[in-house]
Amino acid sequence: MTKKELAIAYHDKKYNCAQAVAMAFADEAGVDKETLFKVCEGCGLGMGGMEGTCGAVTGAVILAGLKNSDGNLDDPKTKADTYRLSREIVKQFQEKNSSTICKELKGVETGKVLRSCPDCIMDAVEIVENVLKL
Repeated sequence: MTKKELAIAYHDKKYNCAQAVAMAFADEAGVDKETLFKVCEGCGLGMGGMEGTCGAVTGAVILAGLKNSDGNLDDPKTKADTYRLSREIVKQFQEKNSSTICKELKGVETGKVLRSCPDCIMDAVEIVENVLKL
């Protein structure tokens, strides 16, 4: 099963978009699945009822931190590089879909759907594979 197929299978099991993307890379993320699932739970539905960033993008950005952070609580040195990776993830998603905001992607106010949840999930998985090399 590809990562895209796995992420869609998670979404079909009622995982939110952030959970679906992140969980597809759980083995590579270095964190147990239950913790990753919990971390991503509040990031679905565009954080705040479609008002914020698409959950698929958020799940991808969470993976950037998990992959890149040195985890050094006393003297963290990896933030700038993690921010660079996160910025690239957001940029690529924006270029591909014309927005990163959930309600805009779903056409809530315009009636014009830019991208469905499954398509956002697949786009985010592809971006994770390309940017994070997972």
